[in-house]
Amino acid sequence: MRYVVLGASAAGISGAKRLRELNPTAEITLISKDEHIYSRCILHHYMEGIRDLEQLQFVPTDFIETYRINWLKGDVAHKVDPTNKTVMTASGKTISFDKLLIATGAHVFFPPIPGLQEATNAIGFHDLDECEAIIEKAHDSQNIVILGAGLVGVDAACGLIHLEKSVTILEMQDRILPIQLDRKAASTYEQAFTAKGVQLLLGIGAKELILDAQQTITAIRLNNDEVIPCDLLIVASGVRANVSFLEESDIALDRFGLIIDACGQTSHPDIYGAGDVTGRNPIWPVAVKEGIVAASNMAGTQKEMTDFFASKSTMNFFGIPTMSLGLAQPQNPEDYMIEIEEDTQGNYKKLVHKDGKIYGAILQGDLAYSGVLTQLIKNHIDVSRVKKPLFKIDYSDFFNTTSNFEFTYEN
Repeated sequence: MRYVVLGASAAGISGAKRLRELNPTAEITLISKDEHIYSRCILHHYMEGIRDLEQLQFVPTDFIETYRINWLKGDVAHKVDPTNKTVMTASGKTISFDKLLIATGAHVFFPPIPGLQEATNAIGFHDLDECEAIIEKAHDSQNIVILGAGLVGVDAACGLIHLEKSVTILEMQDRILPIQLDRKAASTYEQAFTAKGVQLLLGIGAKELILDAQQTITAIRLNNDEVIPCDLLIVASGVRANVSFLEESDIALDRFGLIIDACGQTSHPDIYGAGDVTGRNPIWPVAVKEGIVAASNMAGTQKEMTDFFASKSTMNFFGIPTMSLGLAQPQNPEDYMIEIEEDTQGNYKKLVHKDGKIYGAILQGDLAYSGVLTQLIKNHIDVSRVKKPLFKIDYSDFFNTTSNFEFTYEN
């Protein structure tokens, strides 16, 4: 059996590992732009200098040798031919497969801001090459602007604070981490960033970039016509799935990315997908799980992606742990009951519920309740029969313990 895996991040590496575990004699070929296996989630630690390249790895150093994987480093898929079951790479190689796992991830999206496409000092922040380019340019820059205050933008800011340069975060929404956090939880981090000297420009966007004759950004004109200095722009305004090489194949795509089913299978029976290439749930644990599920089915072991909880984000900036679960910020909050509990120690809890079921939550500070909440939200458990405050519910209120000390729920 010949397996080919495209991509060496969370989904691809997890998939390759699972393939070897299930098929000790198979031929496994890994094709990736990356020449190292590393976690993108902690690149800001590399930028900050608190981790080296080896400490970014999420597999043992001898992983490739141990799992007997043929790794084509520094190369990418240029075209996939589903009929003849081949992958053509950018370097001109043609690789045949019996089954293919597409885990090519995503790339930074550069929004249509005048001047952005031409600018020589605008860099995305999604992989190691971009991280190293930022490190190199940041030392000679005085005014660094980060476009976007999602998790990637906030990570970038954390990685740059130690340089003691002027760092500004520009965000269209009214708060940082707008997808994950509400106004209250976000404000805690905003205060922490401000205390570290980071300037936050919220509820405002970039109108155009001002470039010099060498196409270098010197300033940014905001949409209120204010002009701020900038000699390094880090673009963290979102990502797009890496699927351009599939556009001439007959493999089904949509506006998000690669379409897969609960088994990880694409529209072609021998081609599977996992991770950010789908354009959905761009969270590391989800990518790992999807890679395992897809590889299991490729190797003939049936498995589905129904036994994990995707809507979960955890973060810890400046020693302030925070978790966002499920529907933490409903579009129509008036349709839900929202309960909040907070204290003077910086602990904040928010629950979103209705009709006896909890749909979302935000925890900041003390995360001890997160395990219970994850189960309540994930399993749609009706807590209306529990006669105590929602913030006081524990496992004993709705789970029974088996002889193996596992929890089971009975309606």
